[in-house]
Amino acid sequence: MSNPTNRGKGDLPVKELNLALPAAARKVGVVAARFNHFITEQLVEGALDALARNGVDGDQVLLAWVPGAFELPLAAERMLSCTDCDAVIALGAVIRGGTPHFDFVAGECARGLSRVALDSAKPVILGVLTTDTIEQAMERAGGEDGNKGFDAAMAALHMLGLLDRLNPSGQEP
Repeated sequence: MSNPTNRGKGDLPVKELNLALPAAARKVGVVAARFNHFITEQLVEGALDALARNGVDGDQVLLAWVPGAFELPLAAERMLSCTDCDAVIALGAVIRGGTPHFDFVAGECARGLSRVALDSAKPVILGVLTTDTIEQAMERAGGEDGNKGFDAAMAALHMLGLLDRLNPSGQEP
């Protein structure tokens, strides 16, 4: 629901589209990297938990495993083009090592997922951890910092809700 609100300098009225979950059941794809599987498995559990808590039936979730984070964009693209998924959540963990490999994998993964989202006009959520240490990754996969897989699934649902509110002509339904 949008409500006129006053925000910012000069109290200019702004029509705000609040984040809302989608009204109808959706089919959601999850693509997950096997590399650093002990982290990624926790992210997948968090994502599945968030989807279930928000009314997405298990039979409406497609889960596909790929070798590593570099392969996530291609799997996300294929999942969107060959299935009836409304959104894809990409999960993985890229942990910095002693070589520049980290920078290439993390950067190309993010760039590729962004391209898939724009090309498909569907939400493709980057749920790939990029950390300096295994301990940092573990904290973000169910430790003190929460579960970023859960957060990624919530982002997918929020984006689906927002896109429901906006039609292709840019007018609010």
